Amino acid sequence: MKSIRVAVAAAAVGASFVALTACSSPMQAGAAAVVGNERISTGDLNRNVQEYEAALKQAKIEPSQLGVPINQFVLFRMANEAAYKQIAAKHNVQVSESEIDAALKDPGQQQSPEMNLLSKGVAPANARGYLRATLGVIKLRSQMGGPEDQNAQAKFTQELGSVVPVYNPRYGEFGQQGFVDPGRFGKPVQPPQQAQQQG
Repeated sequence: MKSIRVAVAAAAVGASFVALTACSSPMQAGAAAVVGNERISTGDLNRNVQEYEAALKQAKIEPSQLGVPINQFVLFRMANEAAYKQIAAKHNVQVSESEIDAALKDPGQQQSPEMNLLSKGVAPANARGYLRATLGVIKLRSQMGGPEDQNAQAKFTQELGSVVPVYNPRYGEFGQQGFVDPGRFGKPVQPPQQAQQQG
């Protein structure tokens, strides 16, 4: 059985995102989450979860290794992807197919590119969209001055804060510590952070 190291530490792109996420707005019927102007339907979430479960099975990875419920893991990834996509589009950041092709070959801190994507809640079927969104915000952050520049970081954090995900409470309550799993007596379940992709 293979092992997977889920990216749970606050990393490059996602670090500011957790603290800025809220759940105070009314939820649209049939939505798993609403992110800015994008609605993630429960149907889309279920399809993504099924694709992800199939990818885990093919890779001989037990879902229990994730340390978080699969639906929360995948929903968090989908919400990040939706927010990143909107922020990149707002600033007209373009990501080429060749940049995505290169990122598809990047193993990150895992033993293979496939495991790198799985560690972030991404099934192969959803890899290109996820990488386009993630590479877009990495480029944007670089254009703003990079992660070492405090002013650029503040500006980037402000951009992330402009697209706040609202999660359906049926998937758990989301706060600064991540999802809270009601089945664990209110113990916070840390969501996987989106680790920086190297383009």
